[in-house]
Amino acid sequence: MTSTTPRPGEPDHLAVANRSGAVLSRLQLMVTRKLDGLLQGDYAGLLPGPGSEAGESREYRPGDDVRRMDWPVTARTTTAHVRRTVADRELETWLAVDLSASLDFGTGRWLKRDVVIAAAAAITHLTVRGGNRIGAVVGSGADTPAPRRGRPAVPAGPGRLVRLPARSGRKEAQGMLRAIAGTESRPGRGDLGALVDMLNRPPRRRGVAVVISDFLAPPAQWARPLRKLRVRHDVLAIEVVDPRELELPDVGVLPVIDPETGELHEVQTADPRLRHRYAAAAAAQRAEISAALRAAGAAHLRLRTDRDWLLDMVRFVAAARHARTRGTTR
Repeated sequence: MTSTTPRPGEPDHLAVANRSGAVLSRLQLMVTRKLDGLLQGDYAGLLPGPGSEAGESREYRPGDDVRRMDWPVTARTTTAHVRRTVADRELETWLAVDLSASLDFGTGRWLKRDVVIAAAAAITHLTVRGGNRIGAVVGSGADTPAPRRGRPAVPAGPGRLVRLPARSGRKEAQGMLRAIAGTESRPGRGDLGALVDMLNRPPRRRGVAVVISDFLAPPAQWARPLRKLRVRHDVLAIEVVDPRELELPDVGVLPVIDPETGELHEVQTADPRLRHRYAAAAAAQRAEISAALRAAGAAHLRLRTDRDWLLDMVRFVAAARHARTRGTTR
């Protein structure tokens, strides 16, 4: 990952903007090379959700929605048929991007923050075509900066979340990504539930909502807004994970700082029982997150800082398209 070392006297927000610009320029090439061509042919959308335009009929398969039965064709052929639908050509996609302080961490090939921005860039590339519109809401801790398109973030009032209007066109999408990447994380715990709830207001026509976060906030905080969001939209939850959040290495005494509160703890990682308890607690936490996302009806994609996140996204989108082609439902 390309990094930019701040020059002496350079403000922190300018260092963040410079580094993020270098990250975005590299991401553009990576995303274009690997993701271009995935959505060639009929536009099928990012998630396997229904469209509103009637398409061809095909034979009924177990798991198909009986409300889409094509009764005239069924009567004519004496074999059950369902009417396929073509995904809407003009899609509105909204991103909820969590850039709270807990994302400024990473022990793999990337920082979690970098993976969040990368995921936002990939989703933007997949959806901003054919007149589609994409917008975002951004949260970055207790003191949330208000980014402007193409400019570094500046401080704003405590607890304020930022909305970037949905617009069409690659130029506008790139401006949105620069604004997201230029957002500076602030100390304090962000409210993921409030961030997700911003996508529910005002009500919008059916589209795609993508929530990108590490989901470390208690599920009780964000599960209900996510369920509410799923009533109207196809929802994709992208969970960003670092391997050290799942297990501790045996490196002796390890100083650990909570990036959201600044609390410092020293952990004796040489103790195998402590490492085992930590791994068990981490596994239980991730299982709780997965269960909450599943209960909310959201599609779940997990990206890790020590893996090829772009390959994982390619596999996810390919699997979603394959499920649509086979006529399965979620």
